[in-house]
Amino acid sequence: MSKIIGIDLGTTNCCAAIVEGSAVKLIPYKGGEFIIPSIFAIDDKGNELIGHEAKRQWQLNPRNTVYAAKRLVGRSFSSDVVELMKKTVAYELKPGERNDVVLDVGHKNFRLAEISAKILNKIRVVAQDYLGEKVTRAVVTVPAYFTDRQRQAVKDAGKMIQLEVVRIINEPTAAALAYGIGKNLHETVVIYDLGGGTFDVSIIEIRDRVFEVKATGGDIFLGGLDFDQAMIEYVLRDFAENHGIDLSSDPVAMQRIKDLAERVKIDLSSREQAPFSVPFVTMTPQGQPLNIEFTFTRAMLEEITGDLIDRTVDILMRVMNDASLDPKRVDELLLVGGQTRMPAVQKRLTEIFGKTPSKGVHPDEAVAIGAALYANSLEDNSNLRLQLLDVIPMAIGLEKAGGAFHTVFPRNAPIPNARAVEATTSYDGQTEVAMRIFQGDNPHVLHNELLGDFLFSGLKPGPAGKARLEITFNVNIEGILTMSARDPDTGKQMKTTVRVTQH
Repeated sequence: MSKIIGIDLGTTNCCAAIVEGSAVKLIPYKGGEFIIPSIFAIDDKGNELIGHEAKRQWQLNPRNTVYAAKRLVGRSFSSDVVELMKKTVAYELKPGERNDVVLDVGHKNFRLAEISAKILNKIRVVAQDYLGEKVTRAVVTVPAYFTDRQRQAVKDAGKMIQLEVVRIINEPTAAALAYGIGKNLHETVVIYDLGGGTFDVSIIEIRDRVFEVKATGGDIFLGGLDFDQAMIEYVLRDFAENHGIDLSSDPVAMQRIKDLAERVKIDLSSREQAPFSVPFVTMTPQGQPLNIEFTFTRAMLEEITGDLIDRTVDILMRVMNDASLDPKRVDELLLVGGQTRMPAVQKRLTEIFGKTPSKGVHPDEAVAIGAALYANSLEDNSNLRLQLLDVIPMAIGLEKAGGAFHTVFPRNAPIPNARAVEATTSYDGQTEVAMRIFQGDNPHVLHNELLGDFLFSGLKPGPAGKARLEITFNVNIEGILTMSARDPDTGKQMKTTVRVTQH
């Protein structure tokens, strides 16, 4: 059997790792880099480019270069997130027929799972070149705050390229594995994971080889990209005030500003100020070239992104509260994700916990390393036996009359988990029962994510309220839901069909 590799499929960057002998190794790309940008493009000759090649031509070809697609995975076209994305990306978003989003790149339509599949395949090819053998199985990580639909999409992406996603695990949990395996620890750790596109907090109790998640929370639309966006908006406002020109409709100018925003943001983690200059960004109506030329200070950056840091702290406090954990009782605070290098983030967390964050994990590499360690524990000949006890990030339940949300599994319910719900017929002669299943933390289904419409058919027709059925909800170790129904009188399994509906 080929080895199982660990893959961190990030919003902005990906990374893969493997256990060789007793060491975990990151899989290098040519040129010795471990990180592959999560970018897909089609150039003017119709060639598909992925990773570094796609990133290199991004400035010249913003319209056909897709980045941050992970933010759109498993989303309905009508969702707020899609509205927000339309405003900030240069590529085109269209509604798909599965109540999803389709991207138009180089005059071709791509489903999001296809884009994820292409990026996964790139990582797989890099790993195969390095290992000199075929790679057919992987453990892939997702944000803890991903819904069932989003987890399902990652599995689908693997299927498209014949890569068996043996297990999906949560990113913060993977980081905790990278930190805690083999140290015989007994401690409570908080993982604060602020990556390129997503934010997660998990509280994990480590007891040697048992990693038990007590509570988790997050925002899959909060990350380094939003810090960049705050800088971009500041620069655009400043330019419009000085020159009366709005650059936001010029894709090439925008792309240059975007690239620079990220670089300057990174610089400001180690410096107090940095120049922000884009020469010849546009022309005056008279044909005079105009430049963007000013100095960004760390204080300015902190001021315009303070509300983003506040949002992470609100979520952190909610999760601490869910786990009834006092900050003073936390043994270690682990920072994961590139955006945690920002001094203001570290300062806020140091104030909350009264101690500096651990240096025990590498913010960009911990997730891939944890995934590889977990992959290794699943190998038949492995002597590493791990127990992961995770939770679901938000409630799963069904729609009651009037659109109220009836919770079957509350937020932070441990997984794997199964619950049975009794249902009955509501009119005479009824032979099937339909049920709409949602996931989210709002008391009204309207504001939660539709997971699917389940139809249980094959009931014996009879008077209303007479026929009973027992519906079992089953959430597996990966946080993915399956459902089945049986007739408790006859024990007969009923036929179940699932549709993720259009609306």
